[in-house]
Amino acid sequence: MRTLTFEMRNCHGVRSLDAELSFEQHNAVAIYAPNGTMKSSFAKTLADHARGEATRDHVFPSRESTRKISTDLGVEPDPSTVSVFLAYDETYSPTEMASTLLVNAELREQYGKIHRELASLQDELTAALKNVSGAKGDIPALVSQIFTQRDDNFFDALTRVSYEVERLDEAPFQSVPYSQLFNDTTEKVLNDPKFQSVLAEYVTRLNDLLDESTFFSRAKFSYYNAGEVSKSLANQGFFDASHSLLLAGDETPRQISSRQEFEALIADEKQRIADDPELRVQLAALEKAITVNQANRDLLRFVSDHPELLSHFADIPRFKQELWTSYLKECEETYTRAVTTFKQSEAQRREIEKQAAAERTRWEDVIDLFNSRFSVPFTLVPRNREKVMLEPESFLTLDFEFKDGGGKSKVDREHLLRVLSTGERKAFYILNVLFEVEARRLEETTTLFVIDDIADSFDYKNKYAIIQYLKEMSEFERFRMIVLTHNFDFLRTIFGRGVVTHGGCFMAEKTVDKVALSPMDGSTINNPFTKDFKGNLYKDAMKRIASVPFVRNLIEYSHGTNADYLTLTSLIHWKEDSRTVTQSDLDQIFSTAFPGLDGGPWADPSQPVVDLIFAQADHALDADEGVNFANKIVLSMAIRLCAESYMVTALASAGFTETFTSKQTWKLFKHYEQQNLGDAATLEALRRVLLITPENIHLNSFMYEPIIDMSDQALRELYRTVRDLRA
Repeated sequence: MRTLTFEMRNCHGVRSLDAELSFEQHNAVAIYAPNGTMKSSFAKTLADHARGEATRDHVFPSRESTRKISTDLGVEPDPSTVSVFLAYDETYSPTEMASTLLVNAELREQYGKIHRELASLQDELTAALKNVSGAKGDIPALVSQIFTQRDDNFFDALTRVSYEVERLDEAPFQSVPYSQLFNDTTEKVLNDPKFQSVLAEYVTRLNDLLDESTFFSRAKFSYYNAGEVSKSLANQGFFDASHSLLLAGDETPRQISSRQEFEALIADEKQRIADDPELRVQLAALEKAITVNQANRDLLRFVSDHPELLSHFADIPRFKQELWTSYLKECEETYTRAVTTFKQSEAQRREIEKQAAAERTRWEDVIDLFNSRFSVPFTLVPRNREKVMLEPESFLTLDFEFKDGGGKSKVDREHLLRVLSTGERKAFYILNVLFEVEARRLEETTTLFVIDDIADSFDYKNKYAIIQYLKEMSEFERFRMIVLTHNFDFLRTIFGRGVVTHGGCFMAEKTVDKVALSPMDGSTINNPFTKDFKGNLYKDAMKRIASVPFVRNLIEYSHGTNADYLTLTSLIHWKEDSRTVTQSDLDQIFSTAFPGLDGGPWADPSQPVVDLIFAQADHALDADEGVNFANKIVLSMAIRLCAESYMVTALASAGFTETFTSKQTWKLFKHYEQQNLGDAATLEALRRVLLITPENIHLNSFMYEPIIDMSDQALRELYRTVRDLRA
């Protein structure tokens, strides 16, 4: 990817943006965008592309939004190769790609094969169990919870109950619908102490009646068991083969020769028990306790038809185990395959897990990188390192050991974020960024990173750690970066550290209709006065005038408010002598401030400097769009000189400005306003002068972000307004 071309229309507030960014000289470019220009909108538009989503203008949703992003090959970048890091996103977590940081490919393939086979068997058995039991929801988690009191132990649960399943001859409860007995509604009633008390009385009486039965026993041979025996014998052709049963009786045994005779005996005995007056009273009490809503009524209807089940509700956890053991028996063939496969693979799985646990991975390298470079009060503790490494889980889960100097405590992500400062939370966000970047580096994935002020609001140690990491990213051949920032000092730093280089820096400027990206050269970024203006004091009129505020500040720092300082003050404030300062005077000041500087004198030494100021301001009105740093300084100087000379003339007070040693524009305006001079439009224009110009003129060679941020168009419009006043 050598170039990227962008065509955006109505994208998250950007009306129009056409730009081409080149990566031929370096892998990273930077866009300096003053607040409100386009930075966040640009990043969100690229994030839409990365997610494969359409872009909209959320402020003006009726406007048609279009985006076109293409490489030098004329194709759109694959969304999977675009990664956008916003300024701060508390919810951001690394993608599944981060799992590759933990991978030993051979171990992962071995373990994955075992895992996939077990997963297939789990799905097969789950489908069978769901069909038999009628249970809803997550069957593996339910089975695991019932037998192991954990939600993630399905195969261990199957193995644990294998002896019970094997010793069953039949599945005694295979026809019992689990979800009808146990659901969120019924379990509230079944576990209620009042219900359990009534149930205990019912079960006590039922057991007494079973003990009195001629043929049945509550412990050995309940009539529920008898029904299952009758069904089994009939299915096996026992009675059809002219066999008969001999049941023990009170005095003489009773011979049973058919299924119908056996089931009639069971029905008679059940009816005898059901007709017991005391048991009926207890059953009525149960009905009263359980009949509340439809789910509970369905439960009551079922157990009323199968009263023999009621005794099992006295121990619900055990009853659930009996039910699922029965369901597993009904699915015995699939169940046996699952348990056998799990047991056979156990030794191999444990050996692979042991080897994985012993291996150091790039995940640890990322943690070491983060801990060595960033200042935060926590260390990372992996929770599922081996599981991610070996495929069963896709995403890293981290715990955090928080330290406060007096001790340490393990906390989860949610609680950690509550106690961290904003800067520390942002550092945690950077950790997640590192996972993503290092995963793509490991995979050697060609990636376009869009990085939106991720160093904003950090303390300097962490900010420089981020810059160093960006430098390392920019040196990786398969990475391309677009670094977005509204912080000019940050731009200057990444330029100075070589993250971006000459030809790779742009400034975003916004007008009513569009956003344009203008190239920024190194002199503008690093130190325009030393790198550019100083060498053009005698040959470039715009830069000569723009140097006046810089030189004035240098004189103030080195010599104080001497005569040269006061002369230059007369070029940025309207004084009695402002029109008398000539180019020869300016040459003398420059030569004193910079002895040995070649190039002088100025071609027209007698020319009043203010004439050149206004002439260059007029020239700036027609300049091409761009950063136009010198133009903005000259326009700001001309704006204030026009405004002040206009107010001085209107106040008609000779020598008035000579009394001012500071805040001259503001004091002039105050007097002008107090004397009720000027109409509303004039007053508004003068207020804008007060608002805009001070920071644009009182600048130095190190801090000049305000004038960089100022719209070139805004200064041009204000200059036209105040020039007309002065005329």
